[in-house]
Amino acid sequence: MGTPGGKNVREGFLIMNATKKDAVLQLMDVKKIFAQGTVDEVTALNGVSLTVYDQDFISIIGSNGAGKSTLLNIVAGVFPPERGGRVIINGDDVTNLEEFKHATYAGRVWQQPGVGTAGNLTLEENLSLALLRGKRRGIRAAINKQRRQLFYEALTPLGLCLEDRLTALAGTLSGGQRQALSLVMATISKPAILLLDEHTATLDPKTGQTVLSLTEMIVERERMTTIMVTHNMEMALKYGNRLVMMHQGKIVVDMDEEEKRSLAVNDLVTAFEQASGEQFKDDSILLSHR
Repeated sequence: MGTPGGKNVREGFLIMNATKKDAVLQLMDVKKIFAQGTVDEVTALNGVSLTVYDQDFISIIGSNGAGKSTLLNIVAGVFPPERGGRVIINGDDVTNLEEFKHATYAGRVWQQPGVGTAGNLTLEENLSLALLRGKRRGIRAAINKQRRQLFYEALTPLGLCLEDRLTALAGTLSGGQRQALSLVMATISKPAILLLDEHTATLDPKTGQTVLSLTEMIVERERMTTIMVTHNMEMALKYGNRLVMMHQGKIVVDMDEEEKRSLAVNDLVTAFEQASGEQFKDDSILLSHR
């Protein structure tokens, strides 16, 4: 199970993974240690290096504590890696940028629908803030006729009639509708990379599947480079052109679309055990069907 190389085909697009100029995100020897020097010290990331190429859709799987969300937090600038680690996005070293500046590079959808949207603001106000993410401007300057048309056109393909509710409060939407809104908010400013942090985990299976279908549509439409964290092995095998498995702060499996196409969950468990040298013990992943 090596790093992707050569050519992969996803949804009709030819992805060239061999040349450095196509690298959208590069993580170089990234480490993150929490409560360092105390009895509660935890190494969340232990020398992670990962290159994400243009239009890659990477599904990251791993048990609790594997380092999945910490990796997303590093990319999003929530906190920097330990000294020596580097984060490069579109050729820019963003390792030590403030979090709000990272927002111009990375859009994110969280696990909880309420985290990514402000319930006391209207849909158009939420979208305006998302459009100007990373810039120091207010809502009043953002909302105008031209931008309302942009929001209308962005929401219409979802098929949820949200385009007719631009002046409704986001808090009046269902969980699935708010995640759909979050997806549009995360991509409307055309960031370099989209981060999906178990974004269907709190939804019921039917709603979760709807949100996943909308995710595929938006990623394809916008040709987004995407990292999706999930606890669900079936989901990780089904979605994306690459699958990465993490364990104890390290990447232990990184397979391309051709490698994972014919695999079942049991095969992925075997791949993990061969790569990590440990028995797979997280039944919660095996039992998850959302």
